[in-house]
Amino acid sequence: MKMKRLAVSTLAASVLSMGAMVSTAQAEMEVSAEVGVASMYLWRGLDLGGGAAVSGDLSVSASGFYAGLWTSSGDAGMGTEYDVYLGYATEFGDFGIDVGYATYAYPESDVALGDVAEAIVGLSYGPASLTYFHGLADIEDYWYANLAVDVGSFTLAYGLHEDDLAHVDVTYGYNDNVSFTLSKVVDNVSDTYNDEMKFMVSASLPIKF
Repeated sequence: MKMKRLAVSTLAASVLSMGAMVSTAQAEMEVSAEVGVASMYLWRGLDLGGGAAVSGDLSVSASGFYAGLWTSSGDAGMGTEYDVYLGYATEFGDFGIDVGYATYAYPESDVALGDVAEAIVGLSYGPASLTYFHGLADIEDYWYANLAVDVGSFTLAYGLHEDDLAHVDVTYGYNDNVSFTLSKVVDNVSDTYNDEMKFMVSASLPIKF
């Protein structure tokens, strides 16, 4: 896999829960912030090996457009990660679409913003969603797709990397802030990656302005 050590949270390309509202003449702007901690940095079925990960997110949105900054520790190979993302999301009844762009920086590994990036397209209908990530810049040959469905408090997901490395995740959302995830690599073509069952506990705390 050409991008096996690059990390990005699936939350990095979406707008998080609302923190504060600022009224403008054109539209209502939403500003949100959140801090989180997880027992591991679980990225697309892989444990990036840095132990517990601490993350933070700051985002703004208005009229469907959004932009933000996300950062996290926990990647043993690349070091601390900083993501900048932007996009547009809207809904038509039960159907939703989210089109975005994200670029990732790792100062400890001399990877600057713009060196690696992804275009992101998400489609949803009711409880089901399909998200496609396509590499840009230095990772233009890489792609990843994730199909997920919500069943009550559970989310079932299947993820596929461009080289046929695939994984299955089952996540239980205890509440809006605490979740538990079981993840298993199910198609390890090159026999390079750890395909043992992984268990992650994660918690988040919205910050009010």
